[in-house]
Amino acid sequence: MSIPELSHSAMADDAVSRLQSLLDAMPPVAALGVRVARCDAERVVLEAPLALNVNDKACAFGGSLASLLTLACWGALESALHARGVKAEVYVADSTLKYHAPLYADLVAVAEVPGAEALDALLAKLAHRGRGGIVLEASVRDAAGQPVTTLSARYAAVASH
Repeated sequence: MSIPELSHSAMADDAVSRLQSLLDAMPPVAALGVRVARCDAERVVLEAPLALNVNDKACAFGGSLASLLTLACWGALESALHARGVKAEVYVADSTLKYHAPLYADLVAVAEVPGAEALDALLAKLAHRGRGGIVLEASVRDAAGQPVTTLSARYAAVASH
């Protein structure tokens, strides 16, 4: 393993630990049993056990799916801003959820980190107006890779000092 790989791995481990600490500080999130499985320059992956998020039909509770997806996108943006040294508060502004099928397994939400172009546009808005918005997407898929629940959400970032 080369030194740059070690450095990248260490940075990813720090990002996972940082995001996990932020999530653990929120009591409703802790109740879901959320664990950060991945947090790097490409994506954020959050996991939660079905046993803590089950409904009366023995499948994943819709509110838990919504929460995990919302948090995955929030974490992707919060982490991307932090990696660039940007101090901003991140809020979900609005979202659209689609439930495609029930999930009878542990919940795994994947959110892609905003691309450089979208992030640069957000940073320009932050610099100019002190706030800006960006649309992010996340999904939970079944074992066959089919979407179970998808989220498209607009997040607001407000510069902080």
